[in-house]
Amino acid sequence: MNVHEYQGKELLKQYGAVVPRGQVAFTADEAVDAAKNLGGELWVVKAQIHAGGRGKAGGVKLAKNLDEVKAYAGELLGKTLVTHQTGPEGKEVKRLLIEEGCPIDKEYYLGVVIDRATNRVTLMASSEGGTEIEEVAEKTPELIHKVVVDPAVGLQVFQARELAYAIGIEDKKLVNQAVNFMLGLYQAFVDKDCSLAEINPLITTKDGRVMALDAKLNFDSNALYRHKDIVEYRDLDEEDPKEIQASKFDLSYIALDGNIGCMVNGAGLAMATMDIIKHYGGDPANFLDVGGGATAEKVTEAFKIILDDPNVKGILVNIFGGIMKCDIIADGVVQAAKEVGLDRPLVVRLEGTNVERGKEILNQSDLKITAADSMADAAEKIVALVK
Repeated sequence: MNVHEYQGKELLKQYGAVVPRGQVAFTADEAVDAAKNLGGELWVVKAQIHAGGRGKAGGVKLAKNLDEVKAYAGELLGKTLVTHQTGPEGKEVKRLLIEEGCPIDKEYYLGVVIDRATNRVTLMASSEGGTEIEEVAEKTPELIHKVVVDPAVGLQVFQARELAYAIGIEDKKLVNQAVNFMLGLYQAFVDKDCSLAEINPLITTKDGRVMALDAKLNFDSNALYRHKDIVEYRDLDEEDPKEIQASKFDLSYIALDGNIGCMVNGAGLAMATMDIIKHYGGDPANFLDVGGGATAEKVTEAFKIILDDPNVKGILVNIFGGIMKCDIIADGVVQAAKEVGLDRPLVVRLEGTNVERGKEILNQSDLKITAADSMADAAEKIVALVK
C-alpha cells in the first residue's frame, strides 16, 4: 500500500524526523489559505499522487507570492500528471501539499529497503540527492553506500554515523542530526512494516538543519491488519477500481496491459499461466489468484472483475484443484457468465479434486466454452481465439 508524501511526513514526524511545515489543499483557495497560514515569502506547491518523478513532470512549483500559489494550484488540480512511474495514462491530481520554502544547502538520497540477497533491512545513501537512485546506480554506482542491519540489534549509531560521513556530511552538528534521522527512519520502517522508505532528497539547510524534503513510504499490505492508523491513509482514488473491488472479496488481483483475462488458483500457477500465454504470443490482462479456499461467490466476483476490463478479448480459466474444488470453480464461472452475458471466448482447463463434476457443470451450462487438456493447450487455444 502506498501513501501520499504529506502522509509519509506526518508519520516520520512521530519518529523525530524534521520536515518542512506544510498543509494539504484540495482547491486553489485552500492553497492560498495554507500559504497565508505558513507565512514567509516562498512556498512550494506539490502535486500529491502515488508516483515518483513529479518534479520532472511539472508537478512541483516554486511560488514567490500568493498570486503564484493560486495560479499554480489552479494549474495542477485536475491535471493528469504523467511520470516515468505512472505509465502513459498518468494520474489525475486531486490534492496538493503547500510547504514553506527551505534554504537548501545540499541534497542527499536516503532509502531503507529489504535486501533479498541478505534477507535483511538495508540502508542506502548517496550524495546525489534529487536524482532517481536507479540513474545513480547505472551511471555512478560508487556513489551509493549501503549499511546492512542485523535484526537482532537494529541499526547502530556507528553505522548511521559511517553512512553520514560516506555521503559527505561532516559538520558535527549535522552528522548528529543525520544519525538521529536515520535511526528514526529505520525504526519507522520496522514498526510500521514498510516495504520501502525513501527520502529523496534529504537536505541540509543553510541554517544548519537536516530534513526530509520529500518522503515516499510503501507498506506491506499483508501486515495492514495490525496498522489501522496506516489503513486510514489509504486513498482509493489512487488505486485501480478493479483492484479495490477484488480486495473486498480477498482476491489477489493486479491489472496488466494485455487482452487475455486470467483466473487461476495459486500465485505460482497464476504466474506460470501468464508466462505460457506470453510464450504463445498472447498478452495477459491481469494476475488473478482466487486462492485455495474460494467460494462460488468469490469466483463469480473474480469473473465479473475480469469481464469489467474493456481490454479483455478472451478469458483463460486454469484451475488445479487441491483444496480448491473444480466444481466450485465451474459453478462460479457459469453463474458469472450468465449474470454478465458472456460475449468473449472462454477457455477452461480443470484438473484435480472433483474435476469430472466440474467439467459436467460446464458442459451442461449451454455456454460457449472451449475445453483444454493442459496449460500449453489452454494457452495456445485462447491466444488463437483472441487473435
